[in-house]
Amino acid sequence: MNERAVRLTVNGTDRDVIVEPRVLLSDTLRHQLGLTGTHVGCEQGACGACTVIIDGRAQRSCLVLTVQASDTSIETIEGVASDGVDHVVQVAMHEQHGLQCGFCTPGIVMSLVAAHRAGIDGATAKHEVLDGHLCRCTGYVNIRAAIDAAWEAAGGGR
Repeated sequence: MNERAVRLTVNGTDRDVIVEPRVLLSDTLRHQLGLTGTHVGCEQGACGACTVIIDGRAQRSCLVLTVQASDTSIETIEGVASDGVDHVVQVAMHEQHGLQCGFCTPGIVMSLVAAHRAGIDGATAKHEVLDGHLCRCTGYVNIRAAIDAAWEAAGGGR
């Protein structure tokens, strides 16, 4: 057994896990920490369903080994709302009906939250950020409307 002790800060809480070196962060989040909002789709980084924020950057958790994430700060969809108040992106996705089955939604929200915090403009988010996500249900029309609404609600800022 080659198990390793890894410390992660997940949604503001320090978490110690024991993992084999080959275990993916997506699997650790879902199976050891019970954070099932991080969805696993293609397991190749193409669909974006497993996107989380690691040290302020949106990253595919299916492409990161848990041991690589040691001593990082990770934010999952479960940690986006602050004190029970949804992030402006979450509110806009709900109000603009930017989801149907919801499988891709957490990953899209995580990428958009990271982009919003980084000050990326809405037009860039609609094209470059959204291009990294696969949604088979919505046709993206309402997701793009949610991006417009979220950026407008925040005055185009963070």
